[in-house]
Amino acid sequence: MGEAMDAKHAPLDVITIGRASVDLYGQQIGSRLEDITSFAKSVGGCPANISVGTARLGLRSALLTRVGDEQMGRFIREQLTREGVSVDGLKTDPDRLTALVLLSVEDEGVSPMIFYRSDCADMALAEEDIDEAFIASARAIVVTGTHFSRPNSDAAQRKAIRAIKANGGKVVFDIDYRPNLWGLAGHAEGFERYVKSDRVSARLKTVLPDCDLIVGTEEEIMIASGTDDCLSALKTIRSLSKATIVLKRGAMGCIVYDGPISDDLEDGIVGKGFPIEVYNVLGAGDAFMSGFLRGWLGEESLATAATWANACGAFAVSRLLCAPEYPTFEELQFFLKNGSRHLALRKDEAINHIHWATTRRRVIPSLMALACDHRIQLDDVAAKAGADPSRIHDFKVLTVKAAAKVAAGRAGYGMLLDEKYGREAMFEFARHSFAWLGRPVELPGSRPLRFEFSQDIGSQLIEWPVDHCIKCLCFYHPDDPEPLKTEQQQKLKSLFEAARKVGRELLIEIIAGKHGELNDTTISRALEELYALDIKPDWWKLEPQASAGAWAKIEAVILKNDPWCRGVVLLGLEAPQDELEAAFAATAKAPIVKGFAVGRTIFINAAEQWLAGKMSDDEAVADMASRFERLTEAWLAARGRKAA
Repeated sequence: MGEAMDAKHAPLDVITIGRASVDLYGQQIGSRLEDITSFAKSVGGCPANISVGTARLGLRSALLTRVGDEQMGRFIREQLTREGVSVDGLKTDPDRLTALVLLSVEDEGVSPMIFYRSDCADMALAEEDIDEAFIASARAIVVTGTHFSRPNSDAAQRKAIRAIKANGGKVVFDIDYRPNLWGLAGHAEGFERYVKSDRVSARLKTVLPDCDLIVGTEEEIMIASGTDDCLSALKTIRSLSKATIVLKRGAMGCIVYDGPISDDLEDGIVGKGFPIEVYNVLGAGDAFMSGFLRGWLGEESLATAATWANACGAFAVSRLLCAPEYPTFEELQFFLKNGSRHLALRKDEAINHIHWATTRRRVIPSLMALACDHRIQLDDVAAKAGADPSRIHDFKVLTVKAAAKVAAGRAGYGMLLDEKYGREAMFEFARHSFAWLGRPVELPGSRPLRFEFSQDIGSQLIEWPVDHCIKCLCFYHPDDPEPLKTEQQQKLKSLFEAARKVGRELLIEIIAGKHGELNDTTISRALEELYALDIKPDWWKLEPQASAGAWAKIEAVILKNDPWCRGVVLLGLEAPQDELEAAFAATAKAPIVKGFAVGRTIFINAAEQWLAGKMSDDEAVADMASRFERLTEAWLAARGRKAA
């Protein structure tokens, strides 16, 4: 595949150049854009989508463009970073806004869109933004059609082409034809895919000789060649370029031409296709390109690259958004090996779970959390001290300050806070650099399980910040009477489904020891029963176990049913410090246990003293910080580590 394909020492596999926007997708499917009432936000724009898609598939990718110096520009930068995309080439334009696109799914394959791109940041890309050393750090670049539509961005992409070729790298051309971005259609015609234009064809034909890979639909192949039928277009492109040509044909898959073009359009390399229900065609081409590049740059055969491209495109057309819906390599390989019984991949629970688990917003390898989501217990403390319950709000703010003092911005620290008394504490929490926040939804003490504010749990969760984790405590024992177990199982299942629907992580806390014997198989049996219902929380919160054997059984159940589970955190149940330290030590050979979420052991003394007026704010913070620090040190010591 040439010199660049062997340049494994290059820091980057691919740099994509051009559009970067914020897509606002209408959430009411089957509605006109005029009737949409709410939108889902994601990164968009062909090159931005490809940078995310290739990163998810394991390539080292970067995006080279401009974004505005505002919240939407920062969103793109932060999201790319979360996805593992290098932002070294992402410039901030102080004078222009980040582009926006409004879209809806009105009908199968019909998605009206409006581009808000008047003098936007990405179209201001210029030659001075192209650092030749940065370009040389990649094996390939992807240039895109829209950015040849203006002199400044055209010059920028041509400079990048010269730089990559001078370094022996490859040029990939995604024709990416949007007529209205060339001034050939009105603002309402954003979905229009083809308007013949001699001006556009003349411009794009000058790009073709420098390319190593050219990818486009039939319409895009025609606009790039200036001819009126697909076969003539392919022959014209071949007369100008030795590049591998990939013809995208939607549901029919693709054909790859790696040599002379015969008179038979089908005379090429055909990748395996996948019969999929078309839900939304937008972004499917970018997913396709991502899959093809993963194979092409990975030195797979062209047939394999085409198959991976078709599979990635299938994922995209079966889901609503663009980049957020693209598969990870693990997800792609699972699909290629196992297929799906669903024509609508978005309805395949096994695939969706892999997608969810392999695209989580952040990595949390360990977690040390101060739990202060207690309500009944603090009500009792306030009553005993004769304190106004409203003071509990202020006390919880102090717990956040104590936890922040210990965390000091380091990774792996978090908290549990509730909505009843913890709203102000959550605002304080947001001022600090924590890794994780969990929020309870259970009615305290309920058995059978009930939710605290409303049994319509989904309507509550939609208002939560996206990185807040749902926590639900269930007093569940595998030997409970069947009617009780069934009722609690149904409640947990409805919560799990709601969590996935609104895109929030879920922690399920199981306490069995208060309502039956706790032996070496109790918790593993309980988890097995819940997994049998296809309930797969991101975290489990469990009580300390009496033996290493109990932990081994728990770990085996979790790994068998959900190898992507984040893990287990230990709860405290107001156990004395020395008992918790012993419980930590007992998990030393159970790597599935990732940390702890302990509350009363840390805060109860301060709560009693502070609510009774016997301790100042600073003294309460210092007391809790000291206890939390000691627990974190014990946990780290049990894992053979020291505090950073």
